[in-house]
Amino acid sequence: MPRWKALPDELDPEVREFAENLRRLVDRSGLSIAAVSDRTGYSKTSWERYLNGRILAPKGAVVALAEVTGTSTIHLTTLWELAERAWSRAEMRHDRTMEQIRISQARAALGDSGPVGRSPSIGDPMDGGRPRGAATRPGTAAPAGFPPYTGQAASMGQGPGRSGHRAAPPAGRRQSGGNGTPPSKRRVGMFLGGVVGALAVIAGAVLLTDLGGEQDHTKNVAATPSQAATSSTPVLPEGVKCSGKDCTGQDPETMGCGGEFAKTTATAQIGEAKVEVRYSEICKAAWARLTAAAPGDTVDISVGGKGRQEGLVNADNDAYTPMTAVAAGTEPKACAIARTTGVKTCTKVQ
Repeated sequence: MPRWKALPDELDPEVREFAENLRRLVDRSGLSIAAVSDRTGYSKTSWERYLNGRILAPKGAVVALAEVTGTSTIHLTTLWELAERAWSRAEMRHDRTMEQIRISQARAALGDSGPVGRSPSIGDPMDGGRPRGAATRPGTAAPAGFPPYTGQAASMGQGPGRSGHRAAPPAGRRQSGGNGTPPSKRRVGMFLGGVVGALAVIAGAVLLTDLGGEQDHTKNVAATPSQAATSSTPVLPEGVKCSGKDCTGQDPETMGCGGEFAKTTATAQIGEAKVEVRYSEICKAAWARLTAAAPGDTVDISVGGKGRQEGLVNADNDAYTPMTAVAAGTEPKACAIARTTGVKTCTKVQ
């Protein structure tokens, strides 16, 4: 049975060449994928995806593999940059294709349903095919109730010489608002309405101030939602998708917390196997990793007995747990249990 699966046919040639180069490096090193995972800090599942062309390996994983296999980092990252650009182009083409499909589906749905509920304001035949309120061209009849069009100046309420006089209304008609109210009365009504609204706002502010008694400005500022949201939202590096509580239960590789952003903070031996606490300062989260173990062995991590996450060793002889959030001043603990003996070993919490 061949070691490697066939790469997907739809891969870009540069991405395919890069994946084949990674495979050759692993073959020459004589390392298993589990060993590559252990030495580079990226999970076995992730390396399987990288080497089978399912996702493009991140630059950190490529640099780590170059160091493990004694390969020139510069040459390998150059190939990675070419593959990364090709991968991005493929994603853009896919996005455009999906957008065109959605647009075609939307147009087809609208075409099937017909012009139900179409507003005359966007060019209804009942309104002369012209948006309501649009200026009438010279030489054409104006809509009922409007004076004839006399050019741009007339449409702005001024005569050709900018005299400041409005065009006179047709004989026998009073100039009024849309509901027949004379403009002067309407303006007075609008003014009075504005004054009443302003007084209501001022009265409400005074009332709220009096009800609250003497204000504690420090507490009010700290409780402002916009400021609290700004201060609590961390700025994450590109590729990192969570921080703190949002990381609990998530895969560290998928969320971008592993690799260069993680380090081992505690270890313990359980027979030939090793259990580690892997911590990411960027993500404010930790997970447990168990290597060189036996199928059926289990590993878990918790912080002060809370947020417990578990992992199970399969035929690959290693496993890692989902992440759990780590608050400031606390330290996670990882434990492993051997299936055959029932022996449990944990890392020490300082």
